[in-house]
Amino acid sequence: MDMQTASSTQTSPQAQSPDPGAWTLEKAQALYHAPFNNLLFLAQTVHRQNFDPNKVQLSRLLSIKTGGCPEDCGYCSQSARHETGLKASKLMEVRRVIAEATKARDAGATRYCMGAAWRNPKARDMDAVVAMVEGVKALGMETCMTLGMLDLEQAARLKQAGLDYYNHNIDTSERYYSEIISTRGYAERLDTLEQVRRSGIKVCCGGIVGMGEDPVDRIDMLVTLANLPEPPESVPINMLIPIAGTPLAEAKPIEPIEFVRVIALARIMMPKSHVRLSAGRTAMTDEMQALSFFAGANSIFVGDTLLTADNPGEDKDSLLFRRLGIEPMELEAQ
Repeated sequence: MDMQTASSTQTSPQAQSPDPGAWTLEKAQALYHAPFNNLLFLAQTVHRQNFDPNKVQLSRLLSIKTGGCPEDCGYCSQSARHETGLKASKLMEVRRVIAEATKARDAGATRYCMGAAWRNPKARDMDAVVAMVEGVKALGMETCMTLGMLDLEQAARLKQAGLDYYNHNIDTSERYYSEIISTRGYAERLDTLEQVRRSGIKVCCGGIVGMGEDPVDRIDMLVTLANLPEPPESVPINMLIPIAGTPLAEAKPIEPIEFVRVIALARIMMPKSHVRLSAGRTAMTDEMQALSFFAGANSIFVGDTLLTADNPGEDKDSLLFRRLGIEPMELEAQ
């Protein structure tokens, strides 16, 4: 389906987006730079073909090990190389993680995501991490972890424990990647995604916009994801939260309309994936979030914090959902 068709008065539910297995940068650019209304029309059409347009999946994120990371990611408050004032902590106790997950489940979250500020998990930490996955899974929730790079043996062990999703973002385009991170290569990120996929765990992978990149970098990031052998089941789109003490503390914010274009393009290019409106929501107006939902975002993090950054609380999200007629998505049958 081209943008001329999308702009017509015809609103057939059979309207098709371009073949998701044949994405080129040129084809993706043509969509991204199309008239805004045409882009949103196509994105909403694709969204309705694959999801209930008024349901949004709720996830909760917990930092199970904060700070002290040896990586130099330019956006991150948890890098030991940046003077952000964040104190490093040890890995949380398993029972505390399970208690937090229980509260999240009771508050309506269906997926529990656990993040550790590591380059990669050490052998000594794997028993505790596995116990966390098993405990959260026993609560009837979907489980997700982000622990840095994984090898196939670690991925297989997490799969056996019941891990549903593994998050490992590619952050930006391959071209721009070295401007943000020097301690890990783009190919290493893709290798971890391959090990996760080989183990049978679902992939959660997206990126960050507003880091000084050009529009072509945002587009190329989505082309990389859409052209993986199997696109990620979950695609978080983060808007940079500038943090004092990091190299990107003074980064110019992405314009709201440009951000919504990224959401719409992700929806069109990966029609069956959950597209998560992720970090940065505290800086978004209700109208910007509403446009993002219309453009195809259908997952958010709930709670007061996202690892170390602020996030809207449940009360604010519940109010916005009521105003928009959006309901939390139920957990799919396992």
